Amino acid sequence: MPGATPHIIVFANEKGGTGKSTTAVHVAIALAAKGARVACLDLDHRQRTVGRYLDNRAETVKRTGAELPMPAHATHTSQSEDGFQDLWGRLSEGTDYLVVDTPGRDDQFARTAATLSNTLVTPINDSFVDFDLIGQVDPETYQVKRPSFYSELIWDVRKQRARADGTTIDWVVLRNRLQHIEARNMRRVSDALGQLSKRVGFRLIPGLGERVIYREMFPAGLTMIDSKAFGSMGLAHVAARQELREMMAALQLPDPVATEPAIPGVAA
Repeated sequence: MPGATPHIIVFANEKGGTGKSTTAVHVAIALAAKGARVACLDLDHRQRTVGRYLDNRAETVKRTGAELPMPAHATHTSQSEDGFQDLWGRLSEGTDYLVVDTPGRDDQFARTAATLSNTLVTPINDSFVDFDLIGQVDPETYQVKRPSFYSELIWDVRKQRARADGTTIDWVVLRNRLQHIEARNMRRVSDALGQLSKRVGFRLIPGLGERVIYREMFPAGLTMIDSKAFGSMGLAHVAARQELREMMAALQLPDPVATEPAIPGVAA
């Protein structure tokens, strides 16, 4: 159970457009909704998607008076190691979870965050374009030939952490934007991910689907946790909430200190 030292959840992928920031926000809000003390650190000072998302959420609370779970959050804008360490320390203090979103590019602070993580989440879209980040396949058989540079990077990060303090980083590859219709390419990607997971040691879990609703919620800073803010819920909302429920369960995060009743529809 999280205590004085927060459980660090880092969302990292050097390729953009994988739903990384949207997933990070939903995980943070889902944890906060269960009574955990949550802080979010946005390391992407250019796009600042998580920071803007939570700023929009704070404005919605101010404008409407709605009672929404609200993590503390900050965006790292300094280029100095001291500035990074100071912000990391301030956000970590008194929290159960620190959720970190990283840029979709190689970044020195993203590498540091990955090294400090307890749970390292790499979202990918369900295609061989995204798969190429972590592994290479034979173009005819679609069998995995070798891990890619990023897999080797994470392998090294996990070894460094194990040597430093004996911690095992739980590396989770999260399949976002899964198609809802079974297709041959989907099966091939699934088979390749299964092969690679055995070679480099990540867990493979389902993420969030490709739904317009996720993009529509950004201006108000809402998530699928905030059912009361939607009024009536359509089938897309119900399906998306189920996706979130399944994803949170599959992440296997340590239980938060429950100070409030669990939000309906969110797995405890």
